[in-house]
Amino acid sequence: MTFPVEIVLKGRDYAVTESIVVPSGDAPAWNDALVHQMLVEILRAIGRVENPEVAADRPVFLHGFSWIVEPMDGRVVLAIEMPMGAAVAGPFDVEQADLDAVVGRVIRADRQRLAPDTIH
Repeated sequence: MTFPVEIVLKGRDYAVTESIVVPSGDAPAWNDALVHQMLVEILRAIGRVENPEVAADRPVFLHGFSWIVEPMDGRVVLAIEMPMGAAVAGPFDVEQADLDAVVGRVIRADRQRLAPDTIH
């Protein structure tokens, strides 16, 4: 699956569009693995826009940002905001509630994996 991500960094008044490729087959299955990889690649794209010299496969942790899934022209987009800027990915052919649920579940699972004994 290939999808666009528009990225605006804090302090800039223009967007940069990156094209993200996530292996998914012909018809993407909106499961945890696919959405996890999408989130990782979106965050890596934000990092590349800020600093093009960073490694393409640098580690990513799914915390420190807010997100929302919003409808757009019969499809949905995934918006991410963090202190360094914001990104809007999509649009995607998936139900808003379905993508919202998977994103929430993936982020919770990643946080638990990293710090299973913490409260926050």
